Amino acid sequence: MSSKVTLEKLVSLCRRRGFLFQSSEIYGGLNGFWDYGPMGVLLKRNVKEAWWQDMVAGHNELTVPAGAPSAYEMTGLDCTIIMHPQVWKCSGHYDLFHDYMVDCRETKKRYRYDQIRGRWAAYQGERVFVTTMAESPEEALEDTQRRALKYFKLRNKDADEVEWEAEFRPLPEVSDLSVVIGPDTTTPGTLTEPREFNLMFKTYVGALGGEESAAFLRPETAQGIFVNFKNVLDSTRVRIPFGIAQIGKSFRNEITPRYYTFRSREFEQMEIEFFCHPESSQAWYRYWRDRRLQWYVDLGLAGERLRLREHGPEELSHYSTGTADIEYAFPFLDEGEWGELEGIAHRGDFDLRSHMEGKLDPKTNPLEVELDEHGKPKWRGSGKDLSYRDPVTGERYIPHVIEPSAGADRATLAFLCEAYDEDEAPDEKGKPQVRTVLRFHPRIAPIKVAVFPLVKKDGMPEVAQRIYTTLRPHWSAFYDEKGAVGRRYRRQDEVGTPFCITVDGQTLQDGTVTIRDRDSLEQVRVHENELVAYLSERLAAPQQR
Repeated sequence: MSSKVTLEKLVSLCRRRGFLFQSSEIYGGLNGFWDYGPMGVLLKRNVKEAWWQDMVAGHNELTVPAGAPSAYEMTGLDCTIIMHPQVWKCSGHYDLFHDYMVDCRETKKRYRYDQIRGRWAAYQGERVFVTTMAESPEEALEDTQRRALKYFKLRNKDADEVEWEAEFRPLPEVSDLSVVIGPDTTTPGTLTEPREFNLMFKTYVGALGGEESAAFLRPETAQGIFVNFKNVLDSTRVRIPFGIAQIGKSFRNEITPRYYTFRSREFEQMEIEFFCHPESSQAWYRYWRDRRLQWYVDLGLAGERLRLREHGPEELSHYSTGTADIEYAFPFLDEGEWGELEGIAHRGDFDLRSHMEGKLDPKTNPLEVELDEHGKPKWRGSGKDLSYRDPVTGERYIPHVIEPSAGADRATLAFLCEAYDEDEAPDEKGKPQVRTVLRFHPRIAPIKVAVFPLVKKDGMPEVAQRIYTTLRPHWSAFYDEKGAVGRRYRRQDEVGTPFCITVDGQTLQDGTVTIRDRDSLEQVRVHENELVAYLSERLAAPQQR
């Protein structure tokens, strides 16, 4: 990733070239919701299709993949967004799926408690903690300094009189909220004590609309897989070990969405629930952890900005014996901070057992079912037998689950950040000019090839259109005859098109065209009859970075 990329540059490029738009923008927008434009929908679709092809469609159940303990099968599901409310009670989301929020008494704004950060400022013996919700380090510094000076009644020229603790800290590290200046005020002590906020979107099913018809938009896609475990077994006759994959929308009522599409209220997940024998589950956990990291590397997220981080014992869920996050150092995060792209979790038999018996209570004993006032399980499970009987050995057990859960939007955002670059390239007059380019891996590039006639006369547009029509069945292609050819190159560089084909005067004489490489800027001549073979070889080759 180029060190020149900033969130501001990325947002500007994405809007200018049709990758991302603010949802409902003409009405002022809706915070936490984003629309993918013509280029963005192609990019995100390519990311999802690469995931599905590599994890599911291209999988061969008769062979043992590198690093896998044994051969395995893969299949897929597409479950509904709204499910029976009991699903979320037994899964634990109804009780435990919450964040802490604080309100500002002065501005009436609401914030997620752990997302507020700030730094200490002192002047003439008085010390306050100035907070901010600014997303870039530069904006955070400027914002906290401006409001501290206003609070101390100082001018900009007196800024050196304020003593600062340089390091930004999260608000939860401050025990006394009376000395905290909220993110949008200059008055300390306006923030309330933190309280729980359930993140699920509530809705109603049916015409009556009472509490008896209340339901929720799913906060994750995984539960649809768990409740269909037996259906998949009975209808496909798969044997353990096997995985069920799903790509779909999820919804979380985030208190303060931020960092563009990194944390939004509507997002798309790419999840696998992999069912295996308890004795081999640790080996399968290591396999999926390593394989999922390599997938990002193969698509271009290589280098020091990508890492795999194992959770420490204090971070693990009560039912988990291992969890790892694949993280990326997004440019909009503070130095040293990482953003999660994907989590790979060893979930044991918690999910299937919960949907059989009822929600297990982690606050008391994870092996005890919480009872209501009548002595019955408070959150009753389905009562269905979700155990597995091996058809060969006859052994019966509740499978363990390994869950690689990736965010399609976060992955797309990471690929955008990694691809962004600026360099110098000659314009149409040969003068050096700063060029913005997205160096996407060819598999995920929205457009694979663009076709231009050099000028709109002498039969060149007709030849270019013929070539475009020939290439279109093979790849996403783009035809452009508007403006100087140098500007057309720049437009394609900004959307990440790997190759541009130009039809010129020589084409009319010998049938050859110019092919320009996005990354090297090299130009070669190839006969139009050889274009499909030439591009097939280069679009399938590993990317040189």
